[in-house]
Amino acid sequence: MEIVPAYEEFAVRIQFFGDEIERILTLDTLTGEVLNERSEFSVYPAKHFVTSREKLDAALIDIDAEMKEHVDWLRQQGKLLEAQRLEQRTRYDMEMLNETGFCAGVENYARHLSRREAGSPPWTLLDYFPDDFLMFVDESHMTLPQVRGMYNGDISRKTTLVEFGFRLPSALDNRPLHFKEFEDHINQVVYVSATPGPLELERTSAIVEQVIRPTALLDPTIEVKPTDGQIDDLLHEIRQRVESQERVLVTTLTKRMAEELADYLSEAGIRNHYLHSDIQT
Repeated sequence: MEIVPAYEEFAVRIQFFGDEIERILTLDTLTGEVLNERSEFSVYPAKHFVTSREKLDAALIDIDAEMKEHVDWLRQQGKLLEAQRLEQRTRYDMEMLNETGFCAGVENYARHLSRREAGSPPWTLLDYFPDDFLMFVDESHMTLPQVRGMYNGDISRKTTLVEFGFRLPSALDNRPLHFKEFEDHINQVVYVSATPGPLELERTSAIVEQVIRPTALLDPTIEVKPTDGQIDDLLHEIRQRVESQERVLVTTLTKRMAEELADYLSEAGIRNHYLHSDIQT
């Protein structure tokens, strides 16, 4: 028997002697060359939507009951097309689940398959961390609003699918965490941001300012000069850098200005080239 794990770049050949495993070999999937022999090998599901037959059978009973209840409700509301669409789609999904253990959009039945209560939070990676783990939120002024907005965007889209009979109401429980649920998972957190928002400032017990960059380089001095004689001043600055065997980057307002400045610098004996979006590389 040969197995090609979805998460590996090689195949596994299992050789039997009767009903006992005799050898476990790993193979190059392209050439068939034997790479090595293993004493044991762990095979994981190709998809993480997997459960036991007992849980699957129980889930199918719950899905069928929910479908019948919601189809009846849709018909009472005069939504006959939505009722027909939901019943047809759900029955097809149930048949696929029963025969293969999988169907398109199986994640929408996650609440039934994982045997969770209606409205309960989904399981996430945060559930697997110890109680005293430390969380760092990078660019927190952007990240926290995104975490808060994930649930709102998800519920808005799926509510429409439920209203038009594309999904059962339980599909709403296949969702990101509410922001409150997210916070409940956090024991201790460090918000990292150059411009912290009101949420971080409200929740923090201490603020540590970083006055230099992580590279220990100071911010360069910015000098504002008049426009009069700016090209001559630019040539002077460029020649100073050239003497130090350094290079110079000059920015302009338009592509045309970049091309004209490049021509001018070339006439002045400065090796250069313009760079803008019209260059095909």
